[in-house]
Amino acid sequence: MEMIKVKAVTDRDGILKLEVPTGLLEHEVEVVLVVQPTDAGAVDDNGWPIGFFDRTYGVLADDPIERPPQLPLEQRDPIK
Repeated sequence: MEMIKVKAVTDRDGILKLEVPTGLLEHEVEVVLVVQPTDAGAVDDNGWPIGFFDRTYGVLADDPIERPPQLPLEQRDPIK
């Protein structure tokens, strides 16, 4: 048994067309197909990768970001 992993894209009708080279000539074969959608390149309506906020929300909960006190404002010459 040989496992062949192929990435493909469905057409607008949701049809997946596969051509998989096996190296077997005129042999009967058994095929097991697992269809698993990928999120690669998929974005939501606002342009963010799908699932981005679910994967990143709360990742810094144990190490919160702290902002040090702000430095005094620099005095600059007025614009003429």
